Amino acid sequence: MSDAGVNTAPAAGGAANLTELKPRAVRQGARARTLRLWNRAVQVVMLLVIGQWSFYGIFRCPFVVPYISCQNCPVVACHGRLFTMFWGVWAGWLALAALFGRAFCGWACPGGTVNRLLGLFAPLRLKPGGLAARLLPFGKYGGLALALWAYFVLGQPRVNVPIRTGEFLGAVALTFEHAMPLWLVRTWTVVGILSLGVAVSAAWCRFACPAGGVLEVVRRFAPFAVYKTDACNGCDKCRKVCYMATRPGETNCTNCGDCIGSCPQDCIGMGRQPR
Repeated sequence: MSDAGVNTAPAAGGAANLTELKPRAVRQGARARTLRLWNRAVQVVMLLVIGQWSFYGIFRCPFVVPYISCQNCPVVACHGRLFTMFWGVWAGWLALAALFGRAFCGWACPGGTVNRLLGLFAPLRLKPGGLAARLLPFGKYGGLALALWAYFVLGQPRVNVPIRTGEFLGAVALTFEHAMPLWLVRTWTVVGILSLGVAVSAAWCRFACPAGGVLEVVRRFAPFAVYKTDACNGCDKCRKVCYMATRPGETNCTNCGDCIGSCPQDCIGMGRQPR
């Protein structure tokens, strides 16, 4: 009888503290799901806000390097013409990168959203540490160098006739018909690498995007990010859930937060990086 009485008290106390005894893994999973929902919601909003500008830049922009000469662009239907303080927009983009690294890529870029969707079906993954996985990310810097060459050396020439008549797809078809060879090479290269994302997840974002090259450099100095601590044992479970096939704080990390909750060591955090 006395033994039974002794055992019931802790049981009652334990029942009263179920919330405090909630498994850490469950809390991590709930946090990860909430963050993922916020991420997808922001991506949808940004796709609606700047999606047209993003896709016009590829298919309608008359300049070799899109998105940076909108103040001189004759395509009046493009949202880029709405930015009367255009360079202020880019200054804000760089300021965001200085604080949060490549968060624009993982949270706001319409192209990044499309790449993530394509990556859902991508069957190929590069072997971590393999030659291709080490070298291909440098392609971003090659794309950046070509963009800088076209802007400063070639003088950012207009290399197509931005046809304004008809619906979007019809106008795009006419633009291709009347474009100069340089514009066609640029556009088909972009479309080709974007399409490669069906086979290799986020191929454009990881290996070719000039803007990603800029952000990758700035990312190294950003104080806020998704990061991993010294408790990391290299199990790579975070890499397996990442559409960019990377780990927190490493090359191509976009701070999307999808890896949070995947780590059995609980060594992934989000916020101010420990130094």
